[in-house]
Amino acid sequence: MLSYLHAYHAGNIADVQKHAALSLTLSMMQAKPSAIACFDTHAGRGLYDLQDERARKTAEADSGIQRVWAVRNTLVSDDWQHFLQPLEALNRGGSELRYYPGSPRWFCHWKRAQDALTLFELHSNENDQLHRKVPVPDVRICHEDGLKGLLRSLPPAAPRLLVLMDPSYEIRSDYADTARTLARAWRQCRHGVYLVWYPILLDGGHQVLLDRVAEGQAGPVIRHELRLQSPPERGMIGSGMLVLNPPWQWQHRLEAMLAPVCGADMLASTQQWDWLVPE
Repeated sequence: MLSYLHAYHAGNIADVQKHAALSLTLSMMQAKPSAIACFDTHAGRGLYDLQDERARKTAEADSGIQRVWAVRNTLVSDDWQHFLQPLEALNRGGSELRYYPGSPRWFCHWKRAQDALTLFELHSNENDQLHRKVPVPDVRICHEDGLKGLLRSLPPAAPRLLVLMDPSYEIRSDYADTARTLARAWRQCRHGVYLVWYPILLDGGHQVLLDRVAEGQAGPVIRHELRLQSPPERGMIGSGMLVLNPPWQWQHRLEAMLAPVCGADMLASTQQWDWLVPE
């Protein structure tokens, strides 16, 4: 329990998908001036050094964000330019991508004065690092279980809500717990936008999450998946996002955004989406 450290996986293909989805959602929601209460249930340490020995041990960023960074000058859409802003801010003065933001730093980069941000992290050392690596003073950081903490925080005072839920799923019960939390959170705040990341594994463990959400206790829900074209014999073969109450046209914009980087010489993946819970 609590053995998972994202430093080994920072900047991999799952992070590209997750943070592209988060970047796009924030951009679309912030088109309106009203305040957003943002919650990150599994914040991690907030910032990762891709030259750190843990990152280099797996080198997952080499086949993920580093490939996107290498062609960044060709990614001219507004959605890509929005995505690249936090990376460029952290890696000024050179062509090398060394520092990669965890989801708290993506939230912090775009946080407006009227928005609120709450970060949950249960792992003690990661929580300590989070306090050091979050640059925005008016951010609430909680050393606790993010799923339980989220439910205690809803509904928020702000008129709108954005939640990112991305457990490590190192415990099998995380799949059912996440689905259960999503349903309860939706009942407490039905107008909120909820992003749920999950790994696609050979053992099919993620199917528990999908089945529970598809039962229809919360909706509407879009499912977006990236699947590796040449999956490994073990471990993660893809990455998925569920979006409850997606902004209008969100799925088409994410699909168009990721299309240029999904080829065999880039992320080597295919993308697909559908309505897990219909509108």
